[in-house]
Amino acid sequence: MKATTNFLAVDLGAASGRILLGRWDGKKVRLDELHRFPNGPILIRGHQFWDVLRLWSEIKTGLTIFSRQNSSPLEGIGVDTWGVDYALLDRCGNLIGNSYHYRDKRTDGMMEHAFQKMPREEIFGLTGNQFMPFNTLFQLLSMVANEDPQLEIAETLLMMPDLFHYWLTGHKTTEFTIATTTQMYDIRQHRWATEILTTLQIPSRFLPAVVAPGTILGESPKALMRETDLRQPVKTIATASHDTSSAIAAIPDLDDQSVFISSGTWSLVGVEISAPIINSQASALNLTNEGGVDNKTNLQKILTGLWLLQESQRQWRLQGSNYSWETLMGFGEQAKPFQSLIDPDASDFLNPTDMLKAIENFCHKTGQPPPASVGAVVRCCLESLALNYRKMIEDLENLTGHSLNTIRIVGGGSQNHLLSQFTADACQRLVVTGPVEATALGNVLLQIIATGHLPDIATSRKIVAASLTQREFEPGSPDAWETAYNRFIKLKNFQSV
Repeated sequence: MKATTNFLAVDLGAASGRILLGRWDGKKVRLDELHRFPNGPILIRGHQFWDVLRLWSEIKTGLTIFSRQNSSPLEGIGVDTWGVDYALLDRCGNLIGNSYHYRDKRTDGMMEHAFQKMPREEIFGLTGNQFMPFNTLFQLLSMVANEDPQLEIAETLLMMPDLFHYWLTGHKTTEFTIATTTQMYDIRQHRWATEILTTLQIPSRFLPAVVAPGTILGESPKALMRETDLRQPVKTIATASHDTSSAIAAIPDLDDQSVFISSGTWSLVGVEISAPIINSQASALNLTNEGGVDNKTNLQKILTGLWLLQESQRQWRLQGSNYSWETLMGFGEQAKPFQSLIDPDASDFLNPTDMLKAIENFCHKTGQPPPASVGAVVRCCLESLALNYRKMIEDLENLTGHSLNTIRIVGGGSQNHLLSQFTADACQRLVVTGPVEATALGNVLLQIIATGHLPDIATSRKIVAASLTQREFEPGSPDAWETAYNRFIKLKNFQSV
């Protein structure tokens, strides 16, 4: 039997984190989950933070589990996380304070404050980023506006995956794909957009050098080896450190006629292109040009995803009904279609205290009957998500000039067969789902390439295609979905008035 090479993927999401072992045998990659743990905001004095020290402890636990279960060496480790959030370090390399959660309300009003100093069009022209209130730029601007003393002390800003890479190696860098989530990076000139920071009086001195995905950053220090029972040093590799870019790296058959949906708490809908598209049409659509792998750009938009149902499920649990995901999907499938629709991206749903009440209020506001049962809520959310995908896909077709005939859904949401079928029906396009573990798989594939075991992304995507079974969903019920889409567009227009 051919010897396998081992790689660890640290995949940190907004709700949970996982350490997965990727075993490469020269032909296929096998993923095994070693360690799973919860993640989420910690509320302190009215503000939401990440518990990064606990996350670091969980990473070390994953390394220890590997060491104790495997006699063969570990060749690499890479970390991917959500975007936009960061940590500040002092001149000694120590954390300054706690890292804020992107849903914290400190950024309320910061976009408008920024536009008073620098026009929206000028910021987009430099960064090509989608405007969202929690982007790194606006988080830092809130610190300036509130005269936060941490900014005076800070010597280094590290994005979330870069913080853990620093603790794994002692090297401070920012990986390219995560840098492009900040709205502070000039994706065409491949440099920090310091003119934006200067105008907004945000320091740029603490921004580290940017490295390409697939860069070997260094090896584990001896102290970490002792703490985790590692028998030899391990290479830390900056993969595509933004989880979306990592997931896209693992999508088989991604071509000019394909649109991807990375489906989870958020839905990232986009296309892989050879160069950024930064023009008035892209700005009007509020798209983002995110750094991808293999010198590509992911032209995409961050849409609300299964957050709607995750929060609804949490609210039902608080009310005493602990519905499983499978049970909820069953209720949704049985519910009557198209009774009420919502705009998933309305500000009403960004961070409500009670998602069920937010949905009810939105329906009243738009002259619709609110969902009257659990199944009706599920159906309302999933139908609205699918219709929102159609709107985005049509906008991407108009912008790129390419017909997008196939929708490729990856990530945890690709397991939601009801949403996948609704998406095929709403968009009248073939839907192909998988891999479910796209993010971790992309993380491992970048490590395999970086260490010389594979030549490039194109080859690795072929390996993914040969290693898994994908599921297809054919479109149906065109007339009913067309009527629903016309209703949905009126809702979107109502929201924009």
